[in-house]
Amino acid sequence: MVAKGTYTPGERVPSIRQLSRQLRVSVNTVKAAYVHLEDRRIIEARPQSGYYVCPSLPEPPREPDIGASGTAAFNPAEVDAGGLVMRIMADVMDPGRVQFGAAVPDPALIPAEKLNRMLAAESRRFREESTGYAMPPGSLRLRTQITRRMVRSGCTLRPDDIIITTGATEAVFLALRAVCSPGDTLAVGSPIHFNFLQLFQSLGLRVLEIPSSPTDGISIEVLEKALREVPIRACLVISNFNNPLGICMPDERKRRLLALLARFDVPLIEDDINGDLPFSGRRPLTVKSWDTAGRVMLCASFSKTLAPGYRVGWIAPGRHFEAVIRQKLVTSIASATPTQLAVAEFLTSGGYARHLRAIRKAYRAKTAQMADAVGRAFPPGTRVTRPTGGFTLWLEMPRTVDSLALYGLAREQGITIAPGRIFSTTDRFGHCIRLNAALFSEKTRWAVEAVGRMAHQLAGDGPAQDSTD
Repeated sequence: MVAKGTYTPGERVPSIRQLSRQLRVSVNTVKAAYVHLEDRRIIEARPQSGYYVCPSLPEPPREPDIGASGTAAFNPAEVDAGGLVMRIMADVMDPGRVQFGAAVPDPALIPAEKLNRMLAAESRRFREESTGYAMPPGSLRLRTQITRRMVRSGCTLRPDDIIITTGATEAVFLALRAVCSPGDTLAVGSPIHFNFLQLFQSLGLRVLEIPSSPTDGISIEVLEKALREVPIRACLVISNFNNPLGICMPDERKRRLLALLARFDVPLIEDDINGDLPFSGRRPLTVKSWDTAGRVMLCASFSKTLAPGYRVGWIAPGRHFEAVIRQKLVTSIASATPTQLAVAEFLTSGGYARHLRAIRKAYRAKTAQMADAVGRAFPPGTRVTRPTGGFTLWLEMPRTVDSLALYGLAREQGITIAPGRIFSTTDRFGHCIRLNAALFSEKTRWAVEAVGRMAHQLAGDGPAQDSTD
C-alpha cells in the first residue's frame, strides 16, 4: 500500500491492534511485520503516537567540526545583511511565485473566517477599549491566556510577567535593546534566522556565531570556550524547532545551557515562536522553564500558528521587565488592541487547542512529503535535516552548487528559496538552502522537482558527491 501510494510519506498507518483485528492475526504477528518494515525504513514508530510512513530521505547534515573551533573562530563579526534579504522578503509579496523562500504558514490552514468573526465581535463588545491604546504590558485577558498555555512548556508565569508585542521580531528587538548597546557582542547559534541578522545590524551589534548541531542545537562546548575568551553581552537561541534547522534542543542540553550562562551572568534571549508546533507528543519545554533567577527573556508569537498579519507576539523578560517596558513605549507605544482581543477570545474559547491539533498533523505530513520529494529530485550527496516540528527544511547540497546561483535560477521560474548565505555572516553555508514545507502540496511538487533539476545542473550532474567533501 505504501508502494502504491495509498499511504504517503508522513501519514499514519493502522495501529498494531487495529491491523490485528482487520487481518484476524495475532498482535505478535503484526508486531513482527512492523519491525520488519521498520528495518527496511518503510515505516517508523513515534512514541505515544503510532507508526508512520518514512519519507525517502537523504542522509541528515553532518555534525559541525567542533574541533576546528579554536581561538581564531572567536572573532565577533560586523553584520552586513545586504540587499538580498530585502529582495527575498519582497518576493513574499508576489502572489504569482511559489513561496518556498519565506517561513510563512499555509494560508489554507489559517482559521481566517473564525478569527475575523471574533475580531468583529470583540471590537463591538469592547467598543471603547478596541479603539484605544492597549498600553504596555497589553491586554490582561490575552496575557492570562498565554500564561495558562505556557504551563505546557514548563513555565509558571503570571500575567504581570508578560508584555504583548507586535510579533516575535519586536519581542527579540526589545530584548536586545534592553540588554545590549552598540558594539556589544552577541552569541548566536549558527546558522541563524536571517531576519535576526538584520536586527543585529540595525542595533550595531557584533555577532559571534557558535556552530549548531542538526540534532542537538547550539554547541554548549564551543559556547563555553567563547565565554572564557570573549566579552559576550547576551546569547540568543531558538531552542524549539529552530529556524532554519528545525531541531529541538534536548532537555538536558537546555538545562546545561542555562547553567553555563548563569555561571558567566549572561542573559539568554530565547525565541520559542515554533514551540506550539511539535509533530507528535507533548509540547517541548523551554529553557525558561528552568529559570529561577529571571535570566531568560522568552519571546514568542502567534504568527506561525494563527495569523501572521495579526502581529500578536509577547515577551516574558524576567528581571529585565522594566527595561523592556521602557523600550516598548519609546519604540511603538503599544500594539494593536483589536487583534489582541480576537486572539484572546480564540484562546479562551478552546479554538486554539483544536486548531493546533489540525495544523500539527498537516505540517508533519507536508514536511515529510517535501523531504521525500527532495530526496528524489536533488543531486546525489544532498543532505536534509530531520525536523520534529515547525515547517522548515535545511538542505546541504554538493559544494559545487552555489545557493545564490540556484536562487537566481529558481526566481526566474517563479520559485523562491532561501539561500544559505543569508543565514550567516560567513560563507560557510553557500551550498545550503532553506525550504518552506508549509506550502508544499501536490500542486507545488513541480517546483521542488524544478529546483532539484537546477541543482543537478549547477552540480555538473556528475557522480554522487558528498556535501562536505
